[in-house]
Amino acid sequence: MIGLKKFIFTLIFILYISACSSEDNHQSEMNERDAIEVFSRQAEVIATDLNIPWNINKHDNAFYLSQRPGNIIKVDGVSGSKTVQNLEVTKDILHEGEGGFLGLTLASDFADSQEAFAYHTYKQDGQVYNRIIGLKLNQNTWQEKSILLERIPGGRIHNGGRIKIGPDGLLYATAGDAGNPKNAQNIESLAGKILRMELDGTVPNDNPLNNSYVYSFGHRNPQGLAWDDEGNLYSSEHGQVAHDEINLIEPGKNYGWPIIEGDQQAPNMVSPLYQTGDDTWAPSGIAIQNKKIYVANLRGESIRVFNLTDNTVDTFFENAGRMRDVLIENDTLFTITNNRDGRGNPREGDDKLFKLSLIE
Repeated sequence: MIGLKKFIFTLIFILYISACSSEDNHQSEMNERDAIEVFSRQAEVIATDLNIPWNINKHDNAFYLSQRPGNIIKVDGVSGSKTVQNLEVTKDILHEGEGGFLGLTLASDFADSQEAFAYHTYKQDGQVYNRIIGLKLNQNTWQEKSILLERIPGGRIHNGGRIKIGPDGLLYATAGDAGNPKNAQNIESLAGKILRMELDGTVPNDNPLNNSYVYSFGHRNPQGLAWDDEGNLYSSEHGQVAHDEINLIEPGKNYGWPIIEGDQQAPNMVSPLYQTGDDTWAPSGIAIQNKKIYVANLRGESIRVFNLTDNTVDTFFENAGRMRDVLIENDTLFTITNNRDGRGNPREGDDKLFKLSLIE
C-alpha cells in the first residue's frame, strides 16, 4: 500500500513538473515571438549582406557606408541595391583587430565636389598608425586627393576613428589611446585625443593648445561625435571595464583617462556627463535630436537614448545584435549592425542597414 502511494505521488510530481516545464517553454516562445514582433514593428531593413559597415553617410536617397575591410558601399535608399566602390589610397589600409577603413564623412559641398574625408589604419616601418585623408569620387572609385594628418598612433585596439565636420566648418576626429593608456595624458601624442583641424589639414588658429591638433585629451577610446542645436559637442567613449561614458566636450579639457574613470574626480579633470556603472555598452556612433542622444552600442547590442534634460536612459532599439553607428534625418533614424566584426554572432543577411521612425 505504501509502495502504491509513493508511486502515485511520484507520478503526480512528474506530471506537475512536466506541466510547469511546458508552461515555461510556452512563455519563452511567447516572449521570443513578442520580441520578434516588436523588432518587425520598429525596423525596416534597407540593405543586407554588408561587410562590417562602420560609418553612415546619406546624400539625397543614397547612402555611403565605409566598410572596415577597405571600401565604400553605396546603397540606394529606395530599392536597397548596392554598389561597392573601391578605394585608391597611397598607403594600404590595414584591416587588423579593430583597425581598418573607419570614419567617413562627406564634404559639405559633396553634390558639386564629389569629395569626402576618411580615417583609416595603416602600417609603416613596422608600426601601426591611423591617418586622415581627402577623397574624390570618380565614377565608382574613390581616389586619395590629399593627406590631412598621418602618424596618429594605432594598434589592434583603441583606434577611435570617428570623423565629422562641425558647425564651425572644421573637421573633428576621435583618436583612441592605441592600447597605451599613457598616450592619453601626453599632450605631445595624438593618441587618446579628440582632434580638430581645417579641411586642408592645417591647425586652426583658435585651437586650445598652441600649434596643436589636440582639442581635448585624457580619452581612452572615443568613438562618437555629435553636436546639439546649441553647438555643444558630445562624445561617447569606451570604459576599461564597463563605466562607458558620454562626455560634454570642451576645448582644452582633460577627461581623466587613465587617472580617473566613471564618477571618480581629480583636480583639473572632467568627469563624464553620464557613465554606465557596471553595465557595458561599448558605445560607438551617436546622434542628437530634441535634446536626446541616440547611442549605438556594440557590446550592449542596442540603441540607447540619453535624455539631456533629465539624464535618464531608455532603450530605443534592440534584438539586432551589435550596433555601430546612427544617423538621424528629420524624424527617421538609420543604423547599422556589426555582427561580422569578429565579436558578434552573424545572422542571416548580416550586416544590415535599418530604418526606424522616431515618431512615437
